[in-house]
Amino acid sequence: MPKIKTHSGAKKRFNLTKSGKVKRAHAYKNHILNKKSTKRKRGLRKGAYADVTNEAAIKRMIPYK
Repeated sequence: MPKIKTHSGAKKRFNLTKSGKVKRAHAYKNHILNKKSTKRKRGLRKGAYADVTNEAAIKRMIPYK
C-alpha cells in the first residue's frame, strides 16, 4: 500500500489528544474584532474539541498525527 497524503489545511488546524479526541481552535477571531465584546473574544481564545460526527473524517485527513 502507498502512503496516504496528509491534507495540508487539516494538519495546520487540528491536533489529536492522547485519548483520541480532535482538538481545534475557535473561528471568528481573525478580523472585524471591534464589534465583538471582550468577553466573547476571550472565550474564542480557548481551544475546543471537534464534534464526534466530524471526528472520523478529520482523522482520515491527518493519518500520521
